Amino acid sequence: MSGSTNVVKCGSCGAKNRIDPSRISAAVCGRCKKSLKAAADGPLIVTDSNFGSTVDAAELPVLLDLWAEWCGPCRLIAPVIEKLSEELAGKALVGKLDVDRNPLTASRFGVQSIPTLLILKEGKEVDRLIGLQSREAILNRLSRFI
Repeated sequence: MSGSTNVVKCGSCGAKNRIDPSRISAAVCGRCKKSLKAAADGPLIVTDSNFGSTVDAAELPVLLDLWAEWCGPCRLIAPVIEKLSEELAGKALVGKLDVDRNPLTASRFGVQSIPTLLILKEGKEVDRLIGLQSREAILNRLSRFI
């Protein structure tokens, strides 16, 4: 390991892990053995194919931003989601799902308007926010589940 290390909270179990920044892509949590890349790189990219292994398997509540590249309000809320992924590390998992590329998951939750923010526990929806939301509004709704 090189001289500099970072402490990264696991997005799944909350454990603090000391890692070499040059090896973040291969780093796994010492406690739960899940990848630490998402915790260091911002929101986890959720897809139809990894939904089960990321969201369903998450031990923490999940804030999932369902968005599309062409959506103006989605682009406006993106920096808020990015910041929340850092702030909530170890308390909640924050992810993004592109509805155009992942229609099965969007359909599964009946998403008809974006941005839609789903709050999930054990893969099941427990709350939903639709449209552009403030950081405070998101935290207020999510705090009941953390």
